[in-house]
Amino acid sequence: MLTSIETVLALLSLAAALSLRPWRMLQGPLLTPALAAVVVLPWLWLLPQQMPQGLQIQLSGASLLVLMLGWPLAVAVLALVGLAVWGIGQHDAAMVLSQWVWIGLAPATITLGIGQLLRRWLPPHPFVYTLGRGFLGTAVAVFISGVLLELLHRLVGGVVQEQVLVARWLMAWGDAFLTGMATAIFVAFAPQWLATWSDTRYLKPPVP
Repeated sequence: MLTSIETVLALLSLAAALSLRPWRMLQGPLLTPALAAVVVLPWLWLLPQQMPQGLQIQLSGASLLVLMLGWPLAVAVLALVGLAVWGIGQHDAAMVLSQWVWIGLAPATITLGIGQLLRRWLPPHPFVYTLGRGFLGTAVAVFISGVLLELLHRLVGGVVQEQVLVARWLMAWGDAFLTGMATAIFVAFAPQWLATWSDTRYLKPPVP
């Protein structure tokens, strides 16, 4: 049941992303971060398989990918990352699908929504972008994704322990620090690698 739901969510997300023809964005400076993500992210996703039994450290990287590539291209890249994890790792297709949906597509989509809310309700300030979208937004997106997984697991008859939600909240901050730090660095030194950044929007002089 859970696998069927994950399959539907994955196919809908991928179809929506590909319908926007995200590969067109690869003609510019985003080709470099997209290729880097395909190389680096699989190893982050494979961390749980390399850790000792019972120590499940999981990093997503999906929020940073959305900030860098935009949601449509990020979804396409995450599909390649999932295929790489399946080919390199030891998990079966169902486990990799779950990983793709809940640490890839779900946080990426929630990050998109958080970004839209911040653009609508907060001023266009670099501090809002780096702290709101890069740091706090990532923590919220990764945590909500984990909560949705646990709720869905419970709805299909599974048992959810209270400590799991605490663990997911704490784990979300690992992604938050990683994404926040990378976002601040890219804003300062490589803004062309951030599809969601705009000098015109965030660096324009204040209106007197």
